[in-house]
Formats: sequence, C-alpha cells, structure tokens
Amino acid sequence: MAAALRRGAAGGRRGLWTLLRCETLCSRWCLITSHKLYSSVYDPNEKTFEKLLIANRGEIACRVIKTCKKMGIKTVAIHSDVDANAVHVKMADEAVCVGPAPTSKSYLNMDAIMEVIKKTRAQAVHPGYGFLSENREFARRLASEGVTFIGPDTHAIQAMGDKIESKLLAKNAKVNTIPGFDGVVKVLADKHGNTLWLNERECSIQRRNQKVVEEAPSTFLDPETRRAMGEQAVALAKAVKYSSAGTVEFLVDSSKNFYFLEMNTRLQVEHPVTECITGLDLVQEMIRVAKGYPLRHKQADIPINGWAVECRVYAEDPYKSFGLPSIGKLSQYQEPLQVPSVRVDSGVQQGSDISIFYDPMISKLITYGSNRAEALKRMEEALDNYVIRGVAHNISLLREVIIHPRFIQGEISTKFLPEVYPDGFKGHKLTDLERRELLATAASLYVSEQLRSQKFLGTPRIPIAKSKRSSWELSVRLGDGIYPAAVSKDGSSFSVEVDGMKLNVTSEWNLASPLLSVTIDGTQRTIQRLSRNAAGDISIQFLGTVYKLQILTKVAAEMSKYMPEKAAEDTSSILRSPMPGAVVAVSVKPGDMVSEGQEICVIEAMKMQNSMTAAKTGKVKAVHCKAGDTVGEGDLLVELE
Repeated sequence: MAAALRRGAAGGRRGLWTLLRCETLCSRWCLITSHKLYSSVYDPNEKTFEKLLIANRGEIACRVIKTCKKMGIKTVAIHSDVDANAVHVKMADEAVCVGPAPTSKSYLNMDAIMEVIKKTRAQAVHPGYGFLSENREFARRLASEGVTFIGPDTHAIQAMGDKIESKLLAKNAKVNTIPGFDGVVKVLADKHGNTLWLNERECSIQRRNQKVVEEAPSTFLDPETRRAMGEQAVALAKAVKYSSAGTVEFLVDSSKNFYFLEMNTRLQVEHPVTECITGLDLVQEMIRVAKGYPLRHKQADIPINGWAVECRVYAEDPYKSFGLPSIGKLSQYQEPLQVPSVRVDSGVQQGSDISIFYDPMISKLITYGSNRAEALKRMEEALDNYVIRGVAHNISLLREVIIHPRFIQGEISTKFLPEVYPDGFKGHKLTDLERRELLATAASLYVSEQLRSQKFLGTPRIPIAKSKRSSWELSVRLGDGIYPAAVSKDGSSFSVEVDGMKLNVTSEWNLASPLLSVTIDGTQRTIQRLSRNAAGDISIQFLGTVYKLQILTKVAAEMSKYMPEKAAEDTSSILRSPMPGAVVAVSVKPGDMVSEGQEICVIEAMKMQNSMTAAKTGKVKAVHCKAGDTVGEGDLLVELE
C-alpha cells in the first residue's frame, strides 16, 4: 500500500491538511528478493494468462504490455481510428480498432470492446487507469463472459465508489474518519485475505486538480504515522474483501492526525515511484492476484529503499494558466535514458501526433536516488536532456518546481503553484551570473556556426581564401537588454567578454546534435539550440527555459536601429483562441454589448473546457466561429468595435 500525501491550501507543515496515498498489497507467502529499480523477479514456471487485452491507450497501455511481455503473455491492444499508428498499437501482439476518436465511441465503448474480447479470445482485461478502470458494469460484463478483470471484484468497486458506503465501511473497520472530509491510501491485496501497505506517495504539486510532480516516500511522515496509516489502509481493504492494487487516500493535518478520504480501486498514474522504492512490479502483482496466486511477500519484506520522483511531462504551454494544451507532431523526440537511474513511461515516439481528443501527457519521467537530494539532482539533469520538438511542453515549469527552495525544503501543498507564482509562471529568472553564461554561450554558438559555414566536408569552401580570423565583435540582444560581446577563439574554447565579465566557454560544438554539453568557467550545462535564422535570431533552452536572443555583428547592430519595428496588435478588441480545440458554445452575436470579463465562447481541448472572456467592454463587431468548429491556436474568434 502506498499512501498519497496531498497537503492543504495553507501550505506545507504549517497548513491545515495533507493528503497521502497508500498502496496496499496482500500476501500469505514470503519471497525475499533483492531490490531492483523498477520490477520484481518473474518466475517463468508460474503460469497466468495466455492472452490479455488492455482496455486503454498511451503510456499506461505500453506499461502493461511491457510487463506482459516479461511474463510471456500475449497482448491485444484496442485503439480509436486516430490512434491507429500509436506506440501501444505497435507494441501489442494484436490490435483492433473499436471506433472513432471520441472516447465515448471508442475507449468507453463497452459493446465494441466486448466484441474484440470474443474475437481475439482474450482471457483477461487490464483496464489501466481512467476510462473503464473503475466501472462496475464493465467488470460485471467481463465476469459474465468468464473473462478475468485485472482489478477488484464488482462489490469492492461499488463499495469504494460510493462516498457514503465507503465511509461507513471505514468506520466499521476502525479507520479514522472525519465528517465532510475524505482521505486516500493505495492498497494491494490477494484473494486469500493477504494485504500489504507499500508506503506513501507525496502528490501535492498540482494544477487544475491534476498532479504534476509526485514522489515517494513523503518528506512529511514519520515511521510511526506511516505504520499507523498503512495498518488502517490494510484494515479497510480487508473489510471490503479487496483483491488487487488500490489506493487509499488520507487527509493529514499539521499535527499528523490522518483521516480517511476515499479509495481508488485501480492502478494509480504515479505507481512507478512506489515501484522504485519497493522493487515491486505492481502490474505483475495485479496479474498474479487476478489469476488466484497469493502474494509472495509479507509486510517485513516491503522496504523504503532510496527515493523516487516523478514528473508528468505534458504537451502544454506552462505560461498559460500553468499549462494549456498544445497539439502537433513530435518532429524530434529523445528521452533522457542516458542519464543514470532514469525511467520513462511513455506512449509516444518521434513522429507521434498529439491530438485534441485525449489527455496531453507525453510521458512520466521518473528518477531514483539513494536519497531525495540525489533523486532531485538526477531529475534536473534528466529534464535538461529531454528533447521534445513540435509541441509546447512543460519542461520549464517542472524544472523550476524541483529546484525551488520551498519544494526542496518540503514546504509544499496543493496551492504551491498559485502561491509561488501568483502572477502566473514566467519561466526561470536568470541571476546575473546565469545571464552572462547564457550570453557567452549564445555568442560562442554564433561564432561556431559562422566557422562551420565556411567549411564543406571538413575543408574550406574556397581553399585560397582561408580565414585567419580569431576574434569577433558582436552585439547580443536578450529581452530588453543589448550587450556588446568580444569573442576570441583558442582551439575548441571561446573566451567571451560580455556584461563586464570574461568567461571561458568550451564544448565539442556538434551543432547537428539536439543536445550540447557546454562548460562555462568549469560549470557544465546541457543546452538545446532550438532554432536560428539568417537575421541572427536564435532560441536556446537554458536551465529548462527557452530564451530568444538576437546576435549581430557590430556593423549590423549599428544598422538595425534604422529598421522599422512592427506595430503590436491591439488584442483588447479581438479574441483569439489560446489553444487548438473545438468550439463548444458561442454566447454572443454581432451587435451584442459585452462587459469586460464576460464569457464570449467556450473552447474544449483534451478533456478540458476553457471559458474565453472579453478583454474590454464594447459592442461585438463580428463572430468568426460557431459551436462545433475546430480552431487552431491563434485563430480569430470574435472582434469588438
């Protein structure tokens, strides 16, 4: 059982409430296994199912398929028509389309899924999380067809899905409850009455009630509270005759009093952090339990071995409400698996499409260390080495969260993002030294590019015109600042004098690589050069945030002041879509008077509805959309006079 901890609005230990999750596992027998980073040992002589259908998509479908392959189980994937080329479809032994893109017509279409089960003769179904994972009717229909549901029985789903019934069960099981509040602990149990708790998870960093960063264990709990919470979660699981993996949530106050909130009768999104610190493969355990095997462990076998952190990487623009969806094709995609102790659970690859129909998660990035500081340092390195091109992503936000002093100190709550960034997320704020490092790096990149352009296949383009130049005078624009930069070259190193300081910048300068390892006065940085053009504009991902710079020669910089600047668009009189999506409703028509802040239309993208409001009071001049239209980011929706 892993407890999930979510801390209340007032923040950290000073706040009123914390929410912990606890996962449980039931076992009669004990099998001591050496700790492994992500999974327990598989016994090839232990037979389970010949064929299993995964009633899900994306990274969780891929996650289940990986364990099934390890266990020698053939897999069947289902998919919508737009997911025909998805990674989980390619990974499975068989794949069948169950309908068009809308989830109600595909991944939630029980009739179509039941037909696929009959057609492929799948013996069991793993629902993942979301979709049909906690649907009692789906579990009932599977049971009526003699198909095993990899999860609890219908009684447990019903009991824990009903808030009132679950609280009564908790009281009868002598689990702490409080009127009007709920709590969660994750559990794992078998069909023989054995239950284990697998420690807790911290899940307080959220945006729009969705978790962004999770870790295990929690910085908040002490061993006594952890044990008491785990024992109560086990008692609840036994009371409901629970079998499979599940999560019990508890609300915890600043004095470490905890109270039952609810139970999630499924695998949780953040289960990898529990796997990292316990060495268990929870999907494997779920499959074994569903087949009727008793758990192989007892409570004394469940360790807290090290620390694990998970960041949810989304195709989102974090500068808009901490993350509005972004769609597109992953034109370049490279996971940071070269970083030690990194795990990436993903359902995408280079060339994959991120569509408007489903959750915008790209992957779950997990790092492991012997302690929290080590796990966080590896996460910082992994985020710097993660290459995602073609869509906006939240790498910059994730990196800022894990390096923030308040997060490092463990002073976190569900209100962390709005409290730390009350005016919205603006990216990394450069220190004076970091700004000079960025300027020097950009100037060195520019010169390196100029030198490379003089060569062809490693030789000068015009042999008789070899350049002996070894110094350059440049002008670098960053934000509102313009900085003269004097660059001189010595081998693979550049000496750059900029903003009153001289820095030495060294790299292999492999400009064809998406990642560049640069050493600046002895400090190693991993950067990404995202774009450049002939006008000297360059975009660099530095310390997780993308910075736009312009680099010109001294002469070009002098001439640039004579270039006219493009007038900024008056955005107060127009409404453009901040994201791609579908128009759900339009509330105005030409001639209507609207007030500042009044809702004009609603855009839905990736299961989220967003209200678009007027920036000023005025009369509607024109409406360029209607309900049902599909719009792109920046499309004009409404004009005001």
